Amino acid sequence: MRGYTQLAQQERYQIHALLKAGHSQRDIAKVLSRHPSTISREIRRNIGGRGYRPIQAERRASRRLRAKSQPRISAALWDLVRDLIQQQWSPEQISGWLRVTHNERISHEWIYQYILENKRKGGSLFRHLRCQKQRRKRYGSYTRRGHLINAVSIEERPAIVDSRSRIGDWEVDTVIGQYRRQAIVTLTERKTRLTLIRKVPNHTSKEVTGAMIQLLKPLSEWVHTITSDNGKEFAQHERVSNRLNADFYFAHPYASWERGLNENTNGLLRQYFPKKMPFTHITNWQTRRAMDRLNNRPRKCLGYKTPNEVFFGIEPSVALTT
Repeated sequence: MRGYTQLAQQERYQIHALLKAGHSQRDIAKVLSRHPSTISREIRRNIGGRGYRPIQAERRASRRLRAKSQPRISAALWDLVRDLIQQQWSPEQISGWLRVTHNERISHEWIYQYILENKRKGGSLFRHLRCQKQRRKRYGSYTRRGHLINAVSIEERPAIVDSRSRIGDWEVDTVIGQYRRQAIVTLTERKTRLTLIRKVPNHTSKEVTGAMIQLLKPLSEWVHTITSDNGKEFAQHERVSNRLNADFYFAHPYASWERGLNENTNGLLRQYFPKKMPFTHITNWQTRRAMDRLNNRPRKCLGYKTPNEVFFGIEPSVALTT
């Protein structure tokens, strides 16, 4: 009911007096200019063993009001949310993971508001949010990157790869550092979203090929196909195919959506290694840490399980000590 206000103590004295005088609840509602259901609810909720008494009714109403004002989300739960934010989990990932694993319902919007409030108070939680940048539209132009020998088009890739029904289909790309010096090789598995990364001193085909083989060799049982763009750094694709016994395919030029998963992963990686950051001093510990963070984040597309959980069956680590 619009404009509704809580009954005042004086009104409760009036209800008590009118009841003693034998008036009906509907008559009392008219006298107090209240809806009949308001009077009915007031009497039903606050009546005691000795009938309706105004002091007792006021006490009970105040107790209910205090109980309502108690925070639904405990301080302990907010502490967990804060720790997960510091692990670079997004508010949506935190919300979904808590719902699935802890049966706790806290919306991602509440978590954003919590972060903003923390920022207003001088906190630094907002620094753990993913950076959102506008993408410039890329217009068609001819390629200067040359043609790769014996490259097999994505059009010949088996349909099972598109269905994401098996583990073992990978997308590969490189993230380039400032001044195009050094790079990071990224591999992402299509079904589980598992991400593998390794820094290379430059993005020549020799270095990139070596990194790909080193990253995938321990998982060769789960390597069926690899898909890349037409960059010259993948010129030794036949060597990769032979070493890993996998098929290598190339997307169409300027068709980044054909490797959308890897493109998205590179965007996530930029949270740790921004575009203008020189890669010269990046350590193996830093790349390993970024990789662990990405693989231990719950993903909405995985039912809020983590890539490590789906690929290896490893329960997500929420030690939160790093």
